[in-house]
Amino acid sequence: MAPGTTAASPSPAPPVLRAVPPVVGADADDGGPADPDSRTGPSTGTGTGPGPAAPPAGLLEVFRRLDTGPRGLTEAQAAERLTRFGENTIPDTRDPSWPRLFARSARDPFTAVLLCLGLVSAAVFAWGTASVILLLVVVSCVLRASGEHRAARSTAGLRRLVATTVTVQRRVYEDAAPVTREIPVEELVPGDVVRLGPGDLIPADVRLLRSTGLTVHQAALTGESTPVEKSAVEAPGDDGVFQDPRLCFQGSSVASGSATAVVTATGGDTRFAAAHRRTGKPPATTFERSVQGVSWILIRFALLTPPLVLMANAALRGRGLETLPFAVAVAVGLTPEMLPVLVTTCLARGAALLARTHGVIVRRLPALHDIGAMDVLCVDKTGTLTQDRPVVHRALDAEGHDDPEVLRWAAAAAWWSLQLADLPAPDALDEALLAAADEDALTSYDGITARPFDPARRLVSVIVRTPGRLGTHTQITKGAVEAVLQRCALSDDERSRLRGLADAQAADGLRVLAVATTERPAGDRPQERGLTFRGLVTLRDDLAPTAAEALAGLAARGVNVKVLTGDHPGTAVRACRDLGVPVAGVLTADRLDTLTDPELTELARRTTVFARCTPEHKTRITRALQAGGHTVGFLGDGVNDLPALRTADVGIAPRDAAGVTRVNADLVLAGKDLTSIGHAVTAGRHAGGNIATYLRITLSSNLGNVIAMLSAGLLLPFLPMLPAQVLVQNLCFDAAQLAFAYDRPAPSALRRPSVLDPRALLRFIVGFGALNAVADLATFGALAFALRGPGDDEALFHSGWFTENLLTQAVVMVLLSFGRGGRGGKGGRRPGPVTWSAAGLAGIGLLLPASPLGSALGLSPLPGVYYGLLAAVLALYAVGLTAARTRHERLSPATVAQP
Repeated sequence: MAPGTTAASPSPAPPVLRAVPPVVGADADDGGPADPDSRTGPSTGTGTGPGPAAPPAGLLEVFRRLDTGPRGLTEAQAAERLTRFGENTIPDTRDPSWPRLFARSARDPFTAVLLCLGLVSAAVFAWGTASVILLLVVVSCVLRASGEHRAARSTAGLRRLVATTVTVQRRVYEDAAPVTREIPVEELVPGDVVRLGPGDLIPADVRLLRSTGLTVHQAALTGESTPVEKSAVEAPGDDGVFQDPRLCFQGSSVASGSATAVVTATGGDTRFAAAHRRTGKPPATTFERSVQGVSWILIRFALLTPPLVLMANAALRGRGLETLPFAVAVAVGLTPEMLPVLVTTCLARGAALLARTHGVIVRRLPALHDIGAMDVLCVDKTGTLTQDRPVVHRALDAEGHDDPEVLRWAAAAAWWSLQLADLPAPDALDEALLAAADEDALTSYDGITARPFDPARRLVSVIVRTPGRLGTHTQITKGAVEAVLQRCALSDDERSRLRGLADAQAADGLRVLAVATTERPAGDRPQERGLTFRGLVTLRDDLAPTAAEALAGLAARGVNVKVLTGDHPGTAVRACRDLGVPVAGVLTADRLDTLTDPELTELARRTTVFARCTPEHKTRITRALQAGGHTVGFLGDGVNDLPALRTADVGIAPRDAAGVTRVNADLVLAGKDLTSIGHAVTAGRHAGGNIATYLRITLSSNLGNVIAMLSAGLLLPFLPMLPAQVLVQNLCFDAAQLAFAYDRPAPSALRRPSVLDPRALLRFIVGFGALNAVADLATFGALAFALRGPGDDEALFHSGWFTENLLTQAVVMVLLSFGRGGRGGKGGRRPGPVTWSAAGLAGIGLLLPASPLGSALGLSPLPGVYYGLLAAVLALYAVGLTAARTRHERLSPATVAQP
């Protein structure tokens, strides 16, 4: 429902129903985080009670706009509005069907290259080639579509966007008394009156009618780590719509207190939905950019090869279109036909392993490669580095020395304010005080009366009876430092000194509570003046149990963690320091707003903490890091994180994140635990390393074969290999290359991002392809010597070259594979899948020419002298290949995981 649409009315001509957003008029991203010490006492509140007879100012206008009242809607009105405005659900991206996923997989650039070659093969009636290519395309698309379909089904089981039921107040007919009952949240409509209690999720955008001690968690919308105070009668502030205390929004939850509210917007009209709509189409990821770069390399080679073969044979040998099938076969031989199948297999195996062993759901298979290429991870502080609760750090006396008695007084005040005010549960700060204090601190006092916390005073005071002191009671007051100091009997100099002591603690990233006491005659009520200052209690954010270990693991893998938080910079720096993360720099939102994009790109590279961030800031920082050449991951759980999460190369969300955030994430974690990300990085680098190794070996070997075939075709009076023989050779090599999907990269390949760089790949395949071509041409010389004139026996020449090609490709697979089974050392003593596959390929090359199938292909047995010469050529080739590989590793050590 767009603001400004009409709603039902009992009268024949329904009046205009407008949602509240036009009333308050602000962007959904308004609002900022709270100061770390802004919540200094229990959130008990004074409440508004039943409220006055007349609604507070502004509420009558809201009732008129919504055509409702404090008693709620009638059942007939609710049914009519449900039909008009639809269900209260977030317009979400529907999971694509399996056929749609299959069609989308067919648009993959690698698959498109193969389809083009298949069409060319069919055009020249090379039906065998066309059939093989089509089979590879279908297998690849089926694997990818099936993997992504399974991930979509797994994610669908996690969707818990908002509350499933809501307590609503409705009437059977116009003059009936309102009845409170539970209804499904989808049936909520604008104008309904709902009731909220502790732990409830806000089911829609609402305007408060009455409230008692209400605080709301709205971190999913604004990033604030502490609950926000809400009140039905307070005037709105100037900090934006999210800081208006009269308004609560879908995606938030009640931390404490209770309230009655009128629904102002549902479904697509909520600010929760608006944040999702503004995200737009995400940019191309690292994998997609790499795929496009490599695809264009293959397309250029594939399109250039057939014309070159035709023109060269026509000019030098007088051959015409009869060489077209051979030219197409050479182009197919240059293209890595198994690449779509191997890429999908690598990613699908990694995704299945992550889901089975670590509960990580990969919703989009290419995202597994992206997280392997990730070198910067952006995270929030609250819930990721720290748990969403404070813990006591120290208790200090007025001189700044440790004093356990200060903590005892503070804990007693927390305990008796909770008991005497009859609150359902302590707030986070009081809970931390109670957890840190020993039991004697609570049992040694007997509570008499309490003056609960309210936002105006920012204090809580309790009077307790101390054993052995008749006629005199002790008043304990705790709260915000400034509020307590103002009520203490202190000189200006002493007050200034104590304020400086508190400021120093706050600057160190700690929350600070002040504690004071005074003696009162029995029977007196709390009087908050003339107090004696006792000391300070400092609290820090409780660290996530696995965060330190996970951060160390990410750093060892070359992943730099950056903290993007809405909190105070001191609290973020403190958390980083406690976790052992070196803070290279701190940048706050006000400073960020003054920077140009190039300046931010340079500064973001050497900055660790970005504080006071809004959703726009997080998105801009993510883009700046990408502009600096980084592959960026973003871990977020709220709607406010959605724009940055979609902008990042890989978006990550925990299972308990806002539903719309989970749906748009590439990876969904079992919990908000950085350890799971470490496992995903390892799986991504396994897959990325195997894909890079496959491309490196296949393209260099294919390029060498193509160069040799073109050269031999110009020197020989016949084709160096028949089209059918070229295709069989390719099929054998393709089948052997599937072993790369099951290989285990060397540990060194997991210590750095596995980036698929097209330029580095091109340099590699040209250099090693030329070396392979030299080996092929040397084999041509060996054939000429062994056969005493190759023109006398085409079948022997074809057989000799067929065998040599498969043997050299087997040597390349073993010597250029960087996996455990592809080289010596501790891990290489046991043959891996690549070694066994290469051995099988060599066996086919040696046995096929002498077999009946070889005779059907036009091959014949080779003389024994040829095998001796071939062994010498292969030995020299292996030596040259090893030397070239050693030089390559020395010049570019980072390419162990990169082409």
